[in-house]
Amino acid sequence: MPDLTVSAGVVSGLIAFAADRGADPRVLVGRAGLQDGDLDDPDARLPFATYVTLMRAAQDLCGDPALALHFGEAVDLAGVSIVGLIMNASATMGDAFAQMQRFGRLTLETEGISDGPRFEIVSCDGQPWMVDRRADPNAFPEWTEGAFARLVCGPRRFLSQPHVLEVHVTHPAPAWRAEYDRVFQCPVTFGSDWNALRLDPHIASWPVALQPRYVFGVLTERADGLLQDLEDARTLRGRVEAV
Repeated sequence: MPDLTVSAGVVSGLIAFAADRGADPRVLVGRAGLQDGDLDDPDARLPFATYVTLMRAAQDLCGDPALALHFGEAVDLAGVSIVGLIMNASATMGDAFAQMQRFGRLTLETEGISDGPRFEIVSCDGQPWMVDRRADPNAFPEWTEGAFARLVCGPRRFLSQPHVLEVHVTHPAPAWRAEYDRVFQCPVTFGSDWNALRLDPHIASWPVALQPRYVFGVLTERADGLLQDLEDARTLRGRVEAV
């Protein structure tokens, strides 16, 4: 994943979260190789490898191998990314998922997917599943842990009933397996053939609208510009690499 990027807001959010749990932020910044100014703009792009290094350093300094799971549980996407703000301003859960598909690359560019967004909804035995199509997910299962915990715990703050009924992950059960049960509060299957969340069949129509519709328009206009910038940068890099 040498060319993948992550938003500076996500990196800043992880540093702040780890600092609250006892890590020295100066040591974290040093271990991750961050430079002055790297985190000034939350929409700026940083190498995803920097995030991987930072996560491993934070786990070490906090003495918490389940830090990614706890980060996703405690920090809403709206606190670290414009994508989360847009989802919170969506009218329904179905609309929020559509915006996540549309703008998800602004949080993280995903490896190995060239034919659509990272997440998709599929039907299996008449049940809807949200499937994570990220390639080689077991190379960095912390990203699965954090993303799934955030998708479960974020909406839980405003929904009146559970929206995720079952969790499947491809990586084996870790030593902190009990934390999965506490965070997800539903059956969890390890060593599965896919990374997926089984959803309540009626979830698409459930209301969200945590922000006014005006905010939705302003944010999506900004996000469209950021997405174009990201695409332009990748296209330019591709042309240079070809030469």
